[in-house]
Amino acid sequence: VGTTVKMNMPYQHSDVPRGCEFVVGHNFHMDDWTWTRPKSINRVAYFEVEILDPKSKTQLCYLDKVCPLLHKQHSNPWYPARQALKLHPEGKALSDDDILEELPVGTTATMFLQDLGPQLGWTMVFLAESIGPLFICLLFYYRLPYIYNHEFDYTRSPHVVVRLACICYMLHYIKRLMETIFVHRFSHGTLPLQTIMLHCLYYWGFAAWQAYYINHPLYTTPTYGNLQIYSALAAFLICESGNFSINLALNRISCNGSRPTEIPYPTKNPFTWLFFFVSCPNYTYEVGSWISFTVMTQCTPVAVFTCIGFIQMTIWARGKHKTYVKEFKDYPELRSAIIPLFL
Repeated sequence: VGTTVKMNMPYQHSDVPRGCEFVVGHNFHMDDWTWTRPKSINRVAYFEVEILDPKSKTQLCYLDKVCPLLHKQHSNPWYPARQALKLHPEGKALSDDDILEELPVGTTATMFLQDLGPQLGWTMVFLAESIGPLFICLLFYYRLPYIYNHEFDYTRSPHVVVRLACICYMLHYIKRLMETIFVHRFSHGTLPLQTIMLHCLYYWGFAAWQAYYINHPLYTTPTYGNLQIYSALAAFLICESGNFSINLALNRISCNGSRPTEIPYPTKNPFTWLFFFVSCPNYTYEVGSWISFTVMTQCTPVAVFTCIGFIQMTIWARGKHKTYVKEFKDYPELRSAIIPLFL
């Protein structure tokens, strides 16, 4: 007598299509026919596992004495996204693409299960990062009480550049929210709740620091006046339009999870022509937007945020560039990671 459970798993075989189904049988004695739920589990029930081809139903593999999934044994809801398997307690977590026979283990594999804590998807991460700066910017722009001296409560700066800075800041994060909801395609990866809180602290903290100085009553306008302000504003709008165009182009690229299956190329949109020179023009335009915003406001906190963002985006761009070069043998040699012909 047995219980049948079916599920999909990746399987690497030259003659067998990817995807197999488990048929799991739990054998028991007649003495166990009358069963009551024990107060605590004091012994381990093992399963016999037979892996079948989903189409031909032929046997591919047979596993004896396989322990059931731990997240089904414990009352603690360890859903798959918050679990990590490691070959060593201090080692790196195994990837979903890892194959057991290719791991450095013998006939008996010992793995360690780690609880990664509560997880959230990337969509929620981007939304949380972007919503905060919108409200923080408005709080400082309208100079709510207890931010500056009481005589400046509910007043606004008379400088045009401050109003333009608020509009640009709002435009940037509203665009990011819209892209998160309608444009971006995220993999099934997640982030721990603690890491998300650090991300929010970074974006929200810098938003408050920048807005405090830009909207301060003692704020001084840029050195070169309107020429500096409006030329930087034009560069900001061009970079924001370019970033949006690149994100739309990347949305049309087919991917296998987080890995691209085709090389992104320029389209008829002139903003996408940057693909001729760099692998990640979305980061190039993003950096350009923040450099323009720094020049327009001539504010030190904005410059610090731009430098940190450039370093981080360079790391991301170089990683993606290496992935493109590794995945595609005919990848254009002229392309660099983020800065044309340089980096």
